Amino acid sequence: MKMFKPLLPDGVFWYRAATPADLARKLAEQIALILRQRLEVAPRASVALSGGSTPILLFKALTQQVLDWQRIDVVQVDERWVDPSHPDSNSAQIRAHLLQGGAAVARFHPLYENVASPSAGLGAVGQRLESLNWPLDVVVLGMGNDGHTASLFPDAPELVTAMAEHNGRKLAVITPPQHAQARITLTRSAIAGARNCILHIQGDDKLATLSKALTEPDNWAQMPIRAFLRSGLHIFWSPAK
Repeated sequence: MKMFKPLLPDGVFWYRAATPADLARKLAEQIALILRQRLEVAPRASVALSGGSTPILLFKALTQQVLDWQRIDVVQVDERWVDPSHPDSNSAQIRAHLLQGGAAVARFHPLYENVASPSAGLGAVGQRLESLNWPLDVVVLGMGNDGHTASLFPDAPELVTAMAEHNGRKLAVITPPQHAQARITLTRSAIAGARNCILHIQGDDKLATLSKALTEPDNWAQMPIRAFLRSGLHIFWSPAK
């Protein structure tokens, strides 16, 4: 089992745990600490969370954290354009595994509207997010083995627009050719502008993907995660089991 630390850019922080459950607890504690500190100086604090199977343990660990949840804004990093009752819905995962118990009073901002397409719903979703205090306080990213993060896929025709820097756009529609559903995602600008950016990954395959991404840091078109492997990023990794 590989347990080495990759050669990271200056200012990128590395955290390792023995198991996914240990990693989730460690990451939940770190997120809760950031949110508590923010609430000491601001009326509200925000956290943006990714979908997929990896974050489920994190969601469950976060519900155990003592927080003033009614002052927390929970945002999605990305969402497939499917009804919340659909098994592929990221918002359904957040509702089922995070917004429970004391955390149920958090203010949730899903990236979905009950309209035909993400293009038709983009304006309404964007308007809902305008109520947040930007920049986001914490963004937790995942990473696919193709180097995508959020729904910033290397083969998506909208990638260049979504990856534009400093254009002020917070959301983009993405239609990755190799995936069934269109999506809405936070843009590079919205993610990179966050006060705290975290990459949460598990397994030797993700370690290999990360190592590959680090070899050509400027080539984000091939592996969009490269745009975020910069000073200030916190990477949390564990073996897959």
